Amino acid sequence: MTKILIIEDEEKIARFTELELVHEGYEVVKSNNGRDGLEIVENDNIDLVLLDIMIPEINGLEVLRRIRKFSELPVIMLTARDAVMDKVSGLDAGADDYITKPFAIEELLARIRTALKRKVVVKEEKKDVIACGDLLLDKSRHKVTFRDNEIELTKREFDLLQTLIENKNIVLTRDVLMEKVCGYDYFGETNVIDVYIRYLRAKIDDVFNKKMIHTVRGVGYVIKDE
Repeated sequence: MTKILIIEDEEKIARFTELELVHEGYEVVKSNNGRDGLEIVENDNIDLVLLDIMIPEINGLEVLRRIRKFSELPVIMLTARDAVMDKVSGLDAGADDYITKPFAIEELLARIRTALKRKVVVKEEKKDVIACGDLLLDKSRHKVTFRDNEIELTKREFDLLQTLIENKNIVLTRDVLMEKVCGYDYFGETNVIDVYIRYLRAKIDDVFNKKMIHTVRGVGYVIKDE
């Protein structure tokens, strides 16, 4: 069941929203201050947060900033403040949406559904993207970028880099890399991995002046996430 956290110090609004959400089939957790709300986010499996700005102890914008340091959890700002700068501040701090009080419950429910759908899409996209520092490899799109700069790789270079990143900080022997990249029945040059490591270094390490692929003498290679 989808779990929604309401961080709201006005009990009537919190209770009304809770009842409506429960009626729609959501599980609801409530907090009336920013400190406790943040602690719930950190320790519970919350799927979405409805967050008021004007709350005690830690204000809503600061709660949002702290959440964004460790989570992409959907957050909808829920507040009586409708000034443009308040909305901009909330969105800049990482809010997914913004709704002002008083609000129609149907609109809030629609915004919740949209935010939750977006979360699912982002999750699915992230499954296909693996990272090592600023180096991102998108398996489904067969695309590699370093700080938003796309790197053109052949299929074998891509497969080798993917294997290294999936095992980052772990030293892989040439034999293991050969099996992963070339297959068990490969009968070509025995130094093929060394050759493709050189190609990767030329396209990544040398171009961006960042040593990522390391040789472990007598063993193999490792890509380090430093």
